[in-house]
Amino acid sequence: MSYKKLEIWKLARELSIKVHKMSLSELPAFEMYEEGSQIRRSSKSTRSLIVEGYGRRQYKQDFIRFLVNALASNDETIDHLETLWETSSLKNEKLYNELLEKANTLGKKLNRFIDRVKEVHNIAQEPDTEYHIQNQESSKKDQDTGY
Repeated sequence: MSYKKLEIWKLARELSIKVHKMSLSELPAFEMYEEGSQIRRSSKSTRSLIVEGYGRRQYKQDFIRFLVNALASNDETIDHLETLWETSSLKNEKLYNELLEKANTLGKKLNRFIDRVKEVHNIAQEPDTEYHIQNQESSKKDQDTGY
């Protein structure tokens, strides 16, 4: 499997492209190097951190750390977007709402993905002791009863 198949990466990619285009076409010139630059970097960072974490997925804590950093970069993107809206640098309400919705959705999906990685990462190599013991007891019962 490739990181390109991850739903969170696909969404982060789409968001970073839309943010990039928005920052070039919708913002006043003075914002190009201020908030425009910041929001471009934070949205691209979200995407890159997902990729980097995926590359280190063999190491559970590294994987989680990169995903948490991706979540933080996404939160930063949301903050920059809200700042652009609140200062009237971004005036296109439809675009603002679309980007905000995508970023919020990405944040929720990242949170769920992080929780899932915490729950099932390397389950084959790190069996749940209780589950493992129950299975052994079930197997023993099956052998004793002939089932």
